Amino acid sequence: MTEVDTSRARRLKAATHGVHDGLDQAIMKAEPFASREAYADFLRVQQLFHRDIAALYDAPEMAQMIPDLAERRRYRQVRADLADLGAAPASEDERPRFEPGRPGDAPTALGWLYVAEGSNLGAAFLLKAAAGLALSAQFGARHLAASPEGRANHWRSFTAALDAPDLTVDEEARVMAGASAAFSRVRRLVDRTFWPDTAAA
Repeated sequence: MTEVDTSRARRLKAATHGVHDGLDQAIMKAEPFASREAYADFLRVQQLFHRDIAALYDAPEMAQMIPDLAERRRYRQVRADLADLGAAPASEDERPRFEPGRPGDAPTALGWLYVAEGSNLGAAFLLKAAAGLALSAQFGARHLAASPEGRANHWRSFTAALDAPDLTVDEEARVMAGASAAFSRVRRLVDRTFWPDTAAA
């Protein structure tokens, strides 16, 4: 088998290309770094997405798959970024996708975590954009900061853990579906936050 065949991360990237590209285009259209107000809206999108997956970082079954998972959470940093800006957080009336004590299906959760970790890999560009608003990894853009080991190494260690489990065909499909659902969830949050009059619920 080729490297592409054996890499679950590469298969996920190929399978979610369309929905991922659509999300990227929506974020570019929203221009989240045009002002601090727009960036605060972007933070609220991040807040709700990271709240959706917050329970996974405390789930023992997920920690068995990804040993350093607890250190990868970014929900608190997003909330701290909002506080730095003096911006109100988004309402958290909705139930999160994964609830504490009930993380649900592990393959599906892996797909969601792939999206979260991938966004951190690409955050170097966003951190530079945030600097234009006088924000940094210490103030207002904490959740965009690189890990001490560096973004590339952090991503490689995650994909090594992602690729490690032997999954059935059905479980593989649930990983793919989870990643697609995560990208779609962020897209809905972007649309709802930046264009509330036209976005679907």
